Amino acid sequence: MPATPQTRAPLRIEAAELRLVRLPLVTPFTIATGTMTEKVFPLLVLKADGIEGYAEGVMDPLPDYLEETVAGAMDLLRNVLLPQVLGQSFANPQALNHLLAPWRGNQMARATVEMAFWDLWAKSLNLPLQSVIGGTGDAIDVGVSLGIGPIDSTLERVAAHLDQGYKRIKLKIKPGHDIALVQAARDAFPTAHLTVDANSCYTLADTALLQRLDGFDLDYIEQPLAWDDIHDHATLQARMATPLCLDESIRTVEHCRKALQTGAGRVINIKVGRSGGILNSLRIHDLCAAFAVPVWCGGMLESGIGRAHNIHLSTLPNFTKPGDTSSASRYFTRDIIEQKLETSGGRMPVPQGAGIGVTLDHDFLPHATLSHESLRA
Repeated sequence: MPATPQTRAPLRIEAAELRLVRLPLVTPFTIATGTMTEKVFPLLVLKADGIEGYAEGVMDPLPDYLEETVAGAMDLLRNVLLPQVLGQSFANPQALNHLLAPWRGNQMARATVEMAFWDLWAKSLNLPLQSVIGGTGDAIDVGVSLGIGPIDSTLERVAAHLDQGYKRIKLKIKPGHDIALVQAARDAFPTAHLTVDANSCYTLADTALLQRLDGFDLDYIEQPLAWDDIHDHATLQARMATPLCLDESIRTVEHCRKALQTGAGRVINIKVGRSGGILNSLRIHDLCAAFAVPVWCGGMLESGIGRAHNIHLSTLPNFTKPGDTSSASRYFTRDIIEQKLETSGGRMPVPQGAGIGVTLDHDFLPHATLSHESLRA
């Protein structure tokens, strides 16, 4: 893992702004656990030395992805995590991460604070976040995730996104909406890079059905079994030719180590918020590289703030598979940042400038804000 440059005095966090933001989705997004029509999330701004660092929380309103919720995270941020860091000076992001580490769980809430400080720190060095963490390149390969819908309309969306140059198509599946969909997609697009994402809706009792997916030349099958399972995934992987990709199961570096050591998956999806922040994501990235296991960056329908963090992270060398950092306009009519994060030919440009390279749209942000509070040391 690259060392953080030590070229300035410690940063003292003087103030913070915590917002609850709501962005309607352009179209509903359906997966095995339900349908989303809007994205509601905490938006955090940390302030120091006249600089602002941005991050957003990726928890859902209800505990249907992982156990964290928006309401719980807002309370923890407001009453515990932010009071703990306000007024404190940190020599680097590792020092802040060390302060937050003793708290159990709540990876997404802790990541919100940690990621905002990484943006703040990189800006204080006048460097892109990419440079601070050791990434390279001016653009990354991008895939697309398509929600559950009728097969015919899904095939039309696959065709449209392949025409736009997306490097990988991910199809959401669930029991009763799996084999026929994948068969139709593979028949229609015999050379496309296809993957499927089950969002934890199968069990080992479905092994025979899942083994049928081996016949469709999928790049991988994402999180078919329980959200908190590693052992059963190892059992299933031993019975399948198609690589399994773990998502929900990998919430810590230790989870990743155990999964790799037991052969529970051959691909890892790194989500910064789910993993506790950028530092843990770097460690997971390096651990997977040591096992020769490729990684890619997953998405949580983030606004441009979270999307920019994901793009910078994806410039690290072991992100060899296209991630879910597709065009923001696929999800939102208007984003909360001034820059347009849009793909071209299946490639997403890395935002330019210090930190994550994007700025808040202060004209629009109040219209998307459900609540707003300022905190000082």
